[in-house]
Amino acid sequence: MKATRFLVPAAGGVALGALLLPGTALADTTVSPPTTPVGGTVVLTATGCNPKSGDAIFRVTGPDRDQNVRSTTAAAGGGLSAELFTAGFTLGTYTVAATCGDGTPDGSATLTVTPIGGAEAGGRAGDDGVGTMATGATLLATALGGAVILARRRRHAVTAATH
Repeated sequence: MKATRFLVPAAGGVALGALLLPGTALADTTVSPPTTPVGGTVVLTATGCNPKSGDAIFRVTGPDRDQNVRSTTAAAGGGLSAELFTAGFTLGTYTVAATCGDGTPDGSATLTVTPIGGAEAGGRAGDDGVGTMATGATLLATALGGAVILARRRRHAVTAATH
């Protein structure tokens, strides 16, 4: 009975991972950096495209765009790449979908255009990490407290069952 309680969720997790793995393997298009201020330049890369098959086409769609950008160079890590200058873009999130020269799709990625001088993604400027450390310590203490309570309840349940 105890093995079943462990094996069934584990098997479900493995099955879900196997279903999701092919979808992540197809996502060969990247935008670097994925966030840029208006007027910034990003590099679009279709890593799954063979340069011998012809240029890749990157279709950029979003709040005020529906344009194609042709690859200009072979990417250092393989595939094809192009630079995109975001002057005149509206703030927001854009989808970049690549099609290889032979017509096969190469996945998609997102690009976020932020205001000039906007905050960096992922945090505040000048953050020394004290707040993050305090939050982590609080979460750890709460988890340890919960584990102690759970262990005491189990011990009391086992003691009551044997008497």
